[in-house]
Amino acid sequence: MELKLRKATLDDIPELHPLIDASVRGLQAEHYTQAQIAGALKSVYGVDTQLIKDGNYFVVTTGDLIVASGGISFRSTLYGGDQFATRDSKLLDPEVDGARIRAFFVHPNWSRKGIAGMIIRACESAAIEAGFKRAEIGSTLSGVAFYEKMGYQALGRSDAQLDDGLVLEIVKMGKSLGGGSLGIL
Repeated sequence: MELKLRKATLDDIPELHPLIDASVRGLQAEHYTQAQIAGALKSVYGVDTQLIKDGNYFVVTTGDLIVASGGISFRSTLYGGDQFATRDSKLLDPEVDGARIRAFFVHPNWSRKGIAGMIIRACESAAIEAGFKRAEIGSTLSGVAFYEKMGYQALGRSDAQLDDGLVLEIVKMGKSLGGGSLGIL
């Protein structure tokens, strides 16, 4: 089947919710407990309508089915959907800050087919076009190997606080977008 990359619209939101759920439950089970996954789906992961409204969220479709999504943000929030309590919508300065790779979800039936690579390249191109020299991501443990393959380096770890008192380990990663030094993120 033919895969198409396009910008997400608000009309895609009803399809994004089950995609996110399937992606998280299917691809993160080896790295997090079921309690962490349930807590993260409740309090961290979810649709980020700001990304969609900013025109920086992409979906990959086959026919009418959305099989993956991901975006680039020029705002301070590193990760988390609309329900995540510590969001910060302040605009970033491309001369100082790294653009944020955000909200990557691939349906498990469509993983390892190059789809996430399609999205990351579109995100990086959009960031370069907006004047950013670096990109950052708050990666889940299950995403680290993919982002390393795409040229990102681990810069440190942090914990996302979940509503139920658990934490979700996140790896902050970065990449130079212009071939220069990664610098300090």
